[in-house]
Amino acid sequence: MSFTASARRIGDTLRHEVDVNSRHIIITDEPTAVGGTDEGPAPHELLAATLASCISTTISLYAQNKGWQLEDVSVDVEYDNESVPRQFDVVVNLPDGLAPEQIERLRRVADSCPVRRAMEAGFAFDEQIRIAPDVKAARSA
Repeated sequence: MSFTASARRIGDTLRHEVDVNSRHIIITDEPTAVGGTDEGPAPHELLAATLASCISTTISLYAQNKGWQLEDVSVDVEYDNESVPRQFDVVVNLPDGLAPEQIERLRRVADSCPVRRAMEAGFAFDEQIRIAPDVKAARSA
């Protein structure tokens, strides 16, 4: 399965409208310190958000399928975008009262989150540059 995201600049700003699979729109921006208006997360900030959401969702789905009541699941991810290799510090917060076997199983489930697996596997890039046709020149021809 593949996914598609398309980013388009909003006016003469650093904000971008990101269309995800033609179903969802996310606004990204840069902090004011670098010339943005800070009206959305910076693109690299979405890495931590994506990982936290994926881990929490994966745990919640697993628990739901097992009939376990886990109302208070949360995941905190701190991302250091300057370290080499990049560093993610992940804290999974589970409710009290789980058996040790459940906690261990949920730890392994957290490790299996698809975003984490993708990050650990690495990526290959096929990048192309396309030059848009000059609309004014095409109209006058």
